[in-house]
Amino acid sequence: MKSPPVTTPAAVAITLIGLEACLVRVEVDSGRGLPAFHLVGLPEACVRESRTRVRAALRHVGVELNEFAITVNLQPADLKKAGSGFDLAIALAVLTALGKVPRDSFTGALLLGELSLSGEMCAVRGVLPALLAARTAGLDRAIVPTANGAEAAAVVGIEARVATTLSEIVASVSGGEPLARAEPAPLGADDTATEDFAEVRGQHGARRMLELAAAGSHNVLMVGPPGTGTTMLARRLPTILPAMTADEALAVTSIHSVAGALLDHGLVRKRPFRAPHHTLSAPALFGGGCPVRPGEISLAHHGCLFLDELLEFRRPVLEGMRQPLEDGVVTICRARHRATFPARPLLVAAVNPCPCGFYGSTRRCSCSVEQVHRYKSRLSGPLLDRIDLHVTLPATNIDELTEGEPGEPSSAIRERVVRARALQQARADAKLTSTPYNASLTPTDLDAVATLCPRSRDLLRRAMDRLGMSARGYAKVRRIARTIADLDGSETLRVEHVSEAVGSRSLDRNLEQAAMPRAS
Repeated sequence: MKSPPVTTPAAVAITLIGLEACLVRVEVDSGRGLPAFHLVGLPEACVRESRTRVRAALRHVGVELNEFAITVNLQPADLKKAGSGFDLAIALAVLTALGKVPRDSFTGALLLGELSLSGEMCAVRGVLPALLAARTAGLDRAIVPTANGAEAAAVVGIEARVATTLSEIVASVSGGEPLARAEPAPLGADDTATEDFAEVRGQHGARRMLELAAAGSHNVLMVGPPGTGTTMLARRLPTILPAMTADEALAVTSIHSVAGALLDHGLVRKRPFRAPHHTLSAPALFGGGCPVRPGEISLAHHGCLFLDELLEFRRPVLEGMRQPLEDGVVTICRARHRATFPARPLLVAAVNPCPCGFYGSTRRCSCSVEQVHRYKSRLSGPLLDRIDLHVTLPATNIDELTEGEPGEPSSAIRERVVRARALQQARADAKLTSTPYNASLTPTDLDAVATLCPRSRDLLRRAMDRLGMSARGYAKVRRIARTIADLDGSETLRVEHVSEAVGSRSLDRNLEQAAMPRAS
């Protein structure tokens, strides 16, 4: 006589849609009969393959499924399930249905983990946003792989336990030793001092622009021939940025966790610096794939995104940056769902003045006027208009390199940047602005904290007429002037602040001259 079927209480797992973690109930119906292992609830290929991994892992804890008919249901049934993190929930739900572990062992617990064929727990991605979603849903504990322990420990308000094997979990709920608590990763040595602005000689204009960029979170474009220090300067920009706040660290860690770039590390404490090659595709920069993962522009969130040789990037990649630079988010739409990733990095772009790179420098340029014009036209006006600061880097002479004094150290610049950002944060806390970053001030914010005197308005009016400045450019000049005033410790905008801001927004002279015929 066949045994009556048994349905287990639902275990809880997670599926990720971008950064959003959706809770999934894992139900198991089991009974004796012809051996079968059915998995329903819109599982993707990786989830369907969990049947093989779970069957082998259960064999290593002494449970054979050859005489059972098992049906696993993943609720909600109309939501696609992707990823390997369902293995643990399915395995423990099966063991509960077969009576191998106490029936209510995992009530109120989030179960995340991939199983090897021998029953070892393997790391999965997205643990941090998964635990945040579980806490919001009212769950009070979680079991994750040991490799994800440091990440899980970063979430306050939920008890995270770690395990290295499935048998370790089974022994624990059957009266054995309790599972170890997740522990945060130890603080590592500060490696931000490996590069320093003191190593940069000359290029005072570019150094000033990067200080403005760091103080107000403004994007910056550097134009200059090869060897003028654009890469050297860009790589030292993180050394003058303030430390991340707790909220920023959680946001950055969540993105890196979903991308699978975190593994056994805990909270990301150092601002990210991403420098993708110019051959990357649009999905690699903005995000994509199945399941959807963040791209380079999101991985650089709250950090720096360095695009060297900007005009060598594909046109769809360049033009696709317009919306993220304006809105600070990337939205990727698919047939069944849409994923939104934050994307507010500090963009640093570098370009040469012409294809050979030496137009306007001491070396002879081999490009024709048409080549220079065609090269310059790759950078569209709308995209250039969204980059706050423009700076030309002249060729460094030998005297500056051999006899010039070392530049100002990063620590001194960083102190000024931290003070300027503290002023911005204070205005946001006092509800004078809606954001702590000058680069993101709204028109209402600008009217509140960046009021122009009559002389400044007249200066801006003449600049708009002479430079053909757009309304967006007008707003950016006011934001930059606000940052200059913050660095100067001034509550009001003075004419000199606005004047410097106008100069920082002027189109690069090399790019302007590139379209002009050369004198014979």
